[in-house]
Amino acid sequence: MRESRREDHELFRTQVRRFVEREIAPHHAQWERDGFVPKDVWRKAGRSGLLCCLVPEAYGGTGGDFGHSAVIIEELARANATAFGITTHSEICAPYILAYGTDDQKRRWLTAMASGEAICAIAMTEPGIGSDLRSLRTTAVRDGDHFVVSGQKTFITNGLNADFAIVAVKIDPRPADKKITLMLIDANTPGFTKGRKLEKIGLRGQDTCELFFDNVRVPVANVLGEEHEGFGYLMHELAQERMIIALRAATSIEVILEETIDYTRNRQAFGQAVFDYQNTRFKLAQAKAEVTMLRVFIRDHAGNNCPNTLKIRRRETGLDETT
Repeated sequence: MRESRREDHELFRTQVRRFVEREIAPHHAQWERDGFVPKDVWRKAGRSGLLCCLVPEAYGGTGGDFGHSAVIIEELARANATAFGITTHSEICAPYILAYGTDDQKRRWLTAMASGEAICAIAMTEPGIGSDLRSLRTTAVRDGDHFVVSGQKTFITNGLNADFAIVAVKIDPRPADKKITLMLIDANTPGFTKGRKLEKIGLRGQDTCELFFDNVRVPVANVLGEEHEGFGYLMHELAQERMIIALRAATSIEVILEETIDYTRNRQAFGQAVFDYQNTRFKLAQAKAEVTMLRVFIRDHAGNNCPNTLKIRRRETGLDETT
């Protein structure tokens, strides 16, 4: 098994946990009521080096790896801090720009993302089609040095706070066609508007809304990667996005088990602690074994199979990434 954690990751954990305890946990209940996280918290996170860990220092990041990202994901999960859409911003959006953006795009957007001055959203989901990307209806029509974008997106995390978005469009709007193009669209562009904050059953503190594009003129220079290649980009990056979900789930389970054990030690029933009953210990031991198995599996996968880690391993062994 390739262990994905090092000493510097654990030192970083101390820094992240301190930030969560000081800047997030005391305010989280209010953010849940408000439905968004204030932008000044994003800037504080940027100054503390918590945004865009994967981004090289040349573009404003800390030059870390996915292990540093995993620490942030886990510490937010440990505090059940679901309101802060930092993972969408740093671990989902930033890798697209880092992997497929031009140098100008990286310097313009990644630097602002790493400092917290610009918040990013990724806009794929549309009304009526969910995440069936081949059926999306947002179009981009070429007009000289611009594309004219028209369409609608929904359930967009960081939507209200977003200063710009990575938007999936079709230049050739044939039904069920995989030729999707990704574009970077500034939220201040005329015709780009945001809908109301959506009410949700959970994740109430995450600002989630609809985005509308009414003949939005987007410079050709804002195309991310190659035209028509967006579907492949999205499929490639999904592996790391799924790892984010797994890391959060594993940490949440660990915290719940810890709280359960504490409860059984303190809860008295028929003259003794619930923990002291043999059946309770059997059940807790089984749960602990399953949680440990899950953690070992996830760390092995994170250390061996995440796209970011694979690129690092190729560099370490002298292999070209296209080999």
